[in-house]
Amino acid sequence: MQTTHLALTFTPYDRLLDWLKVTGLPIALTILGALIVARFVNWAGGRITQRIDDNYQQGDALVRSEATKHRHSVAQVITWVVITIIYVITAMKVLNQLGLPIGSLVAPATVLGAALGFGAQRVVQDILAGFFIITERQYGFGDTVQIAITGSGTDAEGVIEDVTLRVTRMRNADGEVITVPNGQIVKAVNLSKDWARAVVDVPIPATADINRVNDILHRVGVDAYEDKSLRPLLLDTPSVMGVESLAVDQVSVRMVARTLPGKQFQVGRALRVRVVTALRRAGITVAAELETDAVGGGDDQ
Repeated sequence: MQTTHLALTFTPYDRLLDWLKVTGLPIALTILGALIVARFVNWAGGRITQRIDDNYQQGDALVRSEATKHRHSVAQVITWVVITIIYVITAMKVLNQLGLPIGSLVAPATVLGAALGFGAQRVVQDILAGFFIITERQYGFGDTVQIAITGSGTDAEGVIEDVTLRVTRMRNADGEVITVPNGQIVKAVNLSKDWARAVVDVPIPATADINRVNDILHRVGVDAYEDKSLRPLLLDTPSVMGVESLAVDQVSVRMVARTLPGKQFQVGRALRVRVVTALRRAGITVAAELETDAVGGGDDQ
């Protein structure tokens, strides 16, 4: 009895087609699925932040509650972390499908991680600093802040547009976008924490009647609080603190007003106009140009 053996030959094309069916297609589906899930997470994060913004109806984008700003920043960070985890898991799954043992990559990954650790110390520092900025609620989206940066002679000041684990993006008064690595932030002054304060120093001649000036400024504060255009921006009636400084030929009287976050500059300008007008009507000449400072507030206890 004779047995016939049939020799099966595989061409390179057959081998490629077999690899595509067994390995290539699952890898492509894995990568495609990861991209779809990442896009969905990014879309969901955008919807959540948009809903947070839409739910806050008091004022414009600069005036937000602290909880709203914190939730906005946390939602952005969580979205970024989830997308990163998805890509890492996808990469490990693809390596496994390619037949590369993950265990054998532990030693090279350790060496590579150590090398990257030494070379990316600043990145790690930025991420840790960003983590504490967000968890401690130092500032958030929409806050007006003044940031001191390592190696910079001038502070960066503007409105926060984005806070991630690595960088803080803000837009200054000239419309320029400033990106600051979180690890290089030495000091952050939040000018819109819960409430803000407009400080108006009124320089008057030393010969003027201080009691009369105080009465005029008090009247200005009451009128400003009763004004329909300024009342929504003020938390209470502007008050007169009294004499702030003395000079040979002039006296500086300070007037302060607690305002909504981010509105201290607008209120300060409005108060200056009212103060100058009221003093001129009373025959009192302002000794120099009014100097207005805007200071951020703290928690209103």
